[in-house]
Amino acid sequence: MNRNWKIIAASAAVVAIALGSMAFLSLQGRETTDNAQVDGNLVPVASKVYGNVARVAVNDNQAVQPGDVLVEIDARDYEVKVQQARAALALAESQSAAAAVSVPLTAETTSSNTAGAQAQLQTAEAELLRAQVNLEQSAGSELAYAKANVAAMKANNEKAQADLERMGPLAEKQEISRQQYDAYVAAARVAESQWQAAKEKLDSAGKDTENKRAAIMAARARVDQSKAAVSQARAGQKQVSVRSAEAQSALASIEQAKANLAYAELQLSYTQIKAPVAGVVTRKSVEQGQILQPGQGLLMLIPLQGTWVTANFKETQLRDVRPGQKAEIEVDMLGRKVTGRVDSVAGATGARMSLLPPENATGNFVKVVQRVPVKIVLDKLPEGMLLRPGLNVEATIVTK
Repeated sequence: MNRNWKIIAASAAVVAIALGSMAFLSLQGRETTDNAQVDGNLVPVASKVYGNVARVAVNDNQAVQPGDVLVEIDARDYEVKVQQARAALALAESQSAAAAVSVPLTAETTSSNTAGAQAQLQTAEAELLRAQVNLEQSAGSELAYAKANVAAMKANNEKAQADLERMGPLAEKQEISRQQYDAYVAAARVAESQWQAAKEKLDSAGKDTENKRAAIMAARARVDQSKAAVSQARAGQKQVSVRSAEAQSALASIEQAKANLAYAELQLSYTQIKAPVAGVVTRKSVEQGQILQPGQGLLMLIPLQGTWVTANFKETQLRDVRPGQKAEIEVDMLGRKVTGRVDSVAGATGARMSLLPPENATGNFVKVVQRVPVKIVLDKLPEGMLLRPGLNVEATIVTK
């Protein structure tokens, strides 16, 4: 009997030693920690515009897909702004069209005015030249002839009057006949009338000369006026450049109006707050009728796909840990294991990245083993399995 017990005890010892050896060998090249959690992207959803909440379309823990409407803000104010922006765009387009038409119209009108002014200037210069020629003719021939004629008629009149005076005494003495005397009287009268006529013609020639001088002055005034009209018409050509600049400004106003319309439409689109990613709604803090401010948080979306594990290993465990190594994750909630691989090792310890990092420059320093976060990405999960951020897991890295 005792012998049997000895055999059983020896066998148990051998089995225990074998199992211990196997466990020891299996633990070689593996680093394990239970300080690990499932992590994921937490997507905060906030309002981009001010407004009154018209409808809340989701509840806490509700699954949503990208593009699903989460919250609707009263859009009437933003719809009015869109209509105003569209009206401003239509006005800018009409002003641009009018400015584009005014450029060739101004160019043609200015060209026509310039040509007409130049033609009037040429006509005025021709009239001035003709008046100058007429004045030269009057001063050079007609006036000189009239003056010579006056001198001749004056001389004839003086001779006739002298002859009449000489013949008077002879007629009284009857040395000449009455008929001869009457002939001298008539000749004196004719000579006097011819002299008066010559003087009147001289006066008329002088007046005509003055009129022609006045005509020259008027012609010069018309020339100056025509020159001013030409200068004004040429200055009007600068209006073409002004109209071109106005047309360019109108085009710029169209672009500005389009930008304002696009901004108004964008603001209007923000009144429908949609899910940016697929996930589960949590921490909903918005209700219908609430007044929202830009940037105000409304809820949180938790994507359940694309999660990973953050495992906090002791610094003494990271000697052989490298990116790409295989990892095993045991999920406490599910009681199952999933596989993954090491993605990266954090650049600092968890304590250093905390809100209040420890201050080691003190006299009572106690060395504490630090933990370093290691990111482990998961292989494809089994159908229907979801790992929620924050779950506790146990992570093992196969280093050899």
